[in-house]
Amino acid sequence: MNRSPSTIYHLLPTRWASRSGQALVEFTLMAVLLMVLLFAIIDFGRAFHLKQILINVSREGANLTSRGTDSTNALNAVVTSAQPLDINSSGYVILSTVTRDANGVARVTEQVRRGGLTSSSRIGAVGAVATLPNNNVPPNNQRLYVAEVFYQFQGVTPLSGFLSFTLPARFYDVAYF
Repeated sequence: MNRSPSTIYHLLPTRWASRSGQALVEFTLMAVLLMVLLFAIIDFGRAFHLKQILINVSREGANLTSRGTDSTNALNAVVTSAQPLDINSSGYVILSTVTRDANGVARVTEQVRRGGLTSSSRIGAVGAVATLPNNNVPPNNQRLYVAEVFYQFQGVTPLSGFLSFTLPARFYDVAYF
């Protein structure tokens, strides 16, 4: 079947038009997938950065109090060093001293707190038997210094709207010295 060149050129725009609709659908699917991936990278990156800061803050707080710094001064230094986090509005720091008596009972003997969140210590309240991960630390008649840091996390992207998975709303870290 011989077709004239004008017939062939007449058919080409119709084929391109039908393929451009397919390309638009493919582009839309890929754009949504890439946006979800971008949002996940942003929020997970921020959460990871937040966790790293909390680890450093808790270690610094326990280290300062274990070296003889007054608990209140250590608390002020820890809150100041937590930048860019705003502990006074979205966080909470608890510095505790745990002492094991001659009978082997570990009790919380001192605690200072500061921050905008309200949270209870996972170690225990002053005077209570301390909840510690290792029952042999501290040895009898010794002290253990504990720094607990809580922080409220909020994502900046609409990631939870796309997925049923959400990041934890409150992060926690603890350090023992």
